[in-house]
Amino acid sequence: MKRFLLKIVSSLMALVVLFSTMSFTYDLHFCGDTLVDMALFSKAKSCGMEKAVELKTADNCSVSKKGCCTDKQVFVEGQSELKQSFDNLTFEQQLFVTSYVYAYINLFEVLHNKVIPFKNYSPPNVVKDIQLLDEVFLI
Repeated sequence: MKRFLLKIVSSLMALVVLFSTMSFTYDLHFCGDTLVDMALFSKAKSCGMEKAVELKTADNCSVSKKGCCTDKQVFVEGQSELKQSFDNLTFEQQLFVTSYVYAYINLFEVLHNKVIPFKNYSPPNVVKDIQLLDEVFLI
């Protein structure tokens, strides 16, 4: 059971490292304020209403009206370095490390012997068997 749990935990940790270093892009297609389509690693499908509408007036002038659809592309960049360098630590990080080390070292401080007041006294002598006198027996 312990080996099985260890394999599961190690696999999950490998997946965390894989997904934290992976970069990906997803596209979103909005029609007005409503999300119509979302696509991962490819272009989102359109709803067909994104073309500009051209209006003709009586004076033979044309006015173009922009469509209500918008496309948004989101790029999520993964971590490029897995090993963090400890060359440049901020003051807060140094304070955290020193307080952690101080608290960790104090965990293993030798405790003094506790004073036990009845250490040198022996228990009283048993004169009679009380269980037999009271007729109380464990079954």
